[in-house]
Amino acid sequence: MYVPVIAIDGPSGSGKGTIAHRVASRLGFHVLDSGALYRLLGAAAKRHAVSIENEAALEVLAAHLDVQFTVDAQGEAVILLEGEDVSREIRTEEAGRVASQVAVLPKVRNALLARQQAFREAPGLVADGRDMGTVVFPDADLKIFLTASAEARAERRYKQLLEKGFGASLAALIDDIRARDTRDTERSIAPLKPADGALVLDSTDLGIDAVVQRVFDEAKKAPALAKFLI
Repeated sequence: MYVPVIAIDGPSGSGKGTIAHRVASRLGFHVLDSGALYRLLGAAAKRHAVSIENEAALEVLAAHLDVQFTVDAQGEAVILLEGEDVSREIRTEEAGRVASQVAVLPKVRNALLARQQAFREAPGLVADGRDMGTVVFPDADLKIFLTASAEARAERRYKQLLEKGFGASLAALIDDIRARDTRDTERSIAPLKPADGALVLDSTDLGIDAVVQRVFDEAKKAPALAKFLI
């Protein structure tokens, strides 16, 4: 049975996670937050006292990562690491920095590749990350590259952190996002870039609903996806 995939890639803070969940909810598809896997690996490394510079140890840890993606009674995404809810823990800026560091390690990426591809289950999958369309699902039925200015992404992240009770500096967030963009685009393994045939969407001046609609407009052109939008 063929399982369709929508791949949504883009830099940190571009809103790809929110868009992926909105699209998946309407289509009844599964969701893969690939970035969460790297954040989870960073959290697991801290728990098991594994240095993020120890690539061999991280490879073993990644291969045995005990992770579950579920939802709570309110329909909010819940991420479990070794049976414990770490949804809040892995969304800190520190967790994001660690994730970006371990994501450049070839052995870690290889260990997590099969794990990510295993999320491709019927009726379909919406996968968001930085290399979903280029590496993990190069045969995706629809490839989206979602971007926005560093300032716009930092401001969104700033508001999210304040809403969740975290302290934050807007200037520091801008600097962090620019540094992360540089690491992601210049890394030798699976650098961040639009996949061949991807629709590039700049969401700097677009609301969530407008971006979601653009994704659906494109999805209607793909036979394997169009039937879910009738």
